[in-house]
Amino acid sequence: MNATDRADRYSDLTRDDELVTGEAVALDVRPASVILRAAGSIIDTIAYLALYLLILLAFFTTVAVSTDTALTQAISVAALVFSVLIVPVLVETLTHGRSLGKLAIGARIVRDDGGAISLRHAFIRALTGVLEIIMTVGGLAAITALLNGRSKRLGDLLAGTYSQHERVQRNKEVPRPLPESLLPWSQTVDIARLPDQLARRVAQFLRQSPHLTRPTRERLAQTLAAEATPFVSPLPDVPAELFLIGVAAVRREREYTALLLERERLARLAPVLTGLPHGFPNR
Repeated sequence: MNATDRADRYSDLTRDDELVTGEAVALDVRPASVILRAAGSIIDTIAYLALYLLILLAFFTTVAVSTDTALTQAISVAALVFSVLIVPVLVETLTHGRSLGKLAIGARIVRDDGGAISLRHAFIRALTGVLEIIMTVGGLAAITALLNGRSKRLGDLLAGTYSQHERVQRNKEVPRPLPESLLPWSQTVDIARLPDQLARRVAQFLRQSPHLTRPTRERLAQTLAAEATPFVSPLPDVPAELFLIGVAAVRREREYTALLLERERLARLAPVLTGLPHGFPNR
């Protein structure tokens, strides 16, 4: 049984919460954590309440103060609705899911399928946010987010959206090279495409393994090696961590080679793609 057949048998064990496009491509997206969402919500709430106070201050300083209590209450309610409902809807709709707080934490509200939200999504989120964020001081939103895998609050569950974290840390570490003992194995090994989540976990483990204790490093290496085994054939007779280093190095080298070959093919086709037909004047 080759690595591809093993991968097919393993496919039913992979997680089903990753974002997959219509072309069956799994996107590398990360939902914002509860802490980040809470920080963004606090910034947005302060901004919208500050706008509410500015509207009241501007109105009562430019218009003569009336003794009509009903008129004063009506103006206050209208300013509050405009600040905490209409403005958030307009901001998220026009910026495609962003706001002041989300820009600060590097997040954006998207649909469950990864697309941009519309006016309907923004209105449901803003209307529900009045209850779960303002009226309950964020308590209901925090409880709902803690019980959800994507840190969704109640408005996200009703609107079919979630907060996507877009600020990715730049990786400046040098990848670990292929061990010399695995050089003969790397020439004939068949490695199928690893699931994105498994590949990220392996890469994260290899970056952090030098800083882990030996028992922890061995335990994590054995767990990841067991998950990566269905995608590799034949299996080398080496320790689990060395096996993961070899798999990562072979995949990296082959992907780099494929990119170079693609660049060479495009370079050979460039004169044909950019050139003029035979006998056509170059004006």
